[in-house]
Amino acid sequence: MALSQSEQKILVANTAIDTLIEKGLIFSGMKIGLGTGSTAMPAVKRLAEHIKDGTLKDIKAVVTSFQTQNACQDYGIPVYSMNDRAIGGKLDLAIDGADEVDPECSCIKGGGAAHVREKIVEYNAKVFVVIADSSKSVKTIGTKFPVPVEVIAEARIPVENALNELGAVCVLREGVRKCGPVITDNGNQILDCTWKTPINVAEMETKIDEICGVVEVGLFSKNKPIVFISKEDGSVEIRNLK
Repeated sequence: MALSQSEQKILVANTAIDTLIEKGLIFSGMKIGLGTGSTAMPAVKRLAEHIKDGTLKDIKAVVTSFQTQNACQDYGIPVYSMNDRAIGGKLDLAIDGADEVDPECSCIKGGGAAHVREKIVEYNAKVFVVIADSSKSVKTIGTKFPVPVEVIAEARIPVENALNELGAVCVLREGVRKCGPVITDNGNQILDCTWKTPINVAEMETKIDEICGVVEVGLFSKNKPIVFISKEDGSVEIRNLK
């Protein structure tokens, strides 16, 4: 019987945490970044289980959203800022989900509007790990799942014009059960962008980040992650684990 998407998320989260501990990439005393979303949450839970049973000790977590902070507080995982002296702006490892992952391990992240904090955490980690179910594995990026661009509210139209020149079709993300746009944890707005043809992820990430008024784009190509992808048959594909 094929695994459901929810079952795949738990499978890939558990497999990733257990494998990374076995390989010595998650260890006692480490500084770890914890991501946001429905796949990241089972990973936080699995990490907490290993702390509770004594496998891991003295873990220092940096989180990417209020959702993850609340989960860590519930599980008793100490939470720090990237700016705390105990962290010093650098992490040993960061683990998170993704909205899409291509064969080169480039990703779209930001479906939960947390990609700015995610990128701060994950681009300052020695090892970046992405966990995803099979629906997130794609051949090309840019034409289906929208690429989020967080923008300063006052710059929305100038940024949209610049994105249009890069071939993007932009939609302002609207709130659910709230009139008006989504407001991020940083107080900004989100433009969701798609293209008619697949994009060069690395080049587009650089070009969008150069637009005045852009806070950050949800393209992740510059810190290539180890990727774990669960399948309906109960297997887990692992990419880029050396």
